Amino acid sequence: MLTPEILHTFRGLLDEAKASADREPTAMNLATTDGAGRIHSRIVLLKAIDEHGLQFFTNYTSDKAAQIAAHPQVALCFHWKDIREGIQVRFEGRATKTSPEVSDAYFASRQRGSQIGAWASKQSQELPDRQTFEDRVAHFEKEFAGRDVPRPEHWGGYVVAPDRIEFWYGATFRLHERIVHSEHGTSWTSRLLYP
Repeated sequence: MLTPEILHTFRGLLDEAKASADREPTAMNLATTDGAGRIHSRIVLLKAIDEHGLQFFTNYTSDKAAQIAAHPQVALCFHWKDIREGIQVRFEGRATKTSPEVSDAYFASRQRGSQIGAWASKQSQELPDRQTFEDRVAHFEKEFAGRDVPRPEHWGGYVVAPDRIEFWYGATFRLHERIVHSEHGTSWTSRLLYP
């Protein structure tokens, strides 16, 4: 469980990033490991954070979902270069699926085009040509015409429960400030690292 102090610090930095020139302040790099030990990374968007962890949503048949199933330990990294002297926040922890109710609620809040896209995209699978995808989009637009788009079973959320967090504050001459919080059972410890 994240402490109120950690949440307060992160939310304050996120608010600064949202007020800055950053076009995607909720963008975070998600690093995963496949069954062969190969590392993969991509950008996903933070949709919520609370004491239980950080939430993002995706296709459960995607490569990233298969990697999380093989190795639930993941790493997340935010990089806000437009605030202060640049800030990174790193989270490491275990990813688990959110409840269907949480996934349903978020899916219902998405724009209709994004909802259709969740049905049309066979995420990470080979696509023979763009027209095939556009035909699938048209198919599901027709199928759900005039009614709400339900959440597909293959789409939903993950929550990453961190056990290690680093706040990295940039400084001139590379004299950065690094603060690491580590979870030990039901308590957290904090320490400084050399830059």
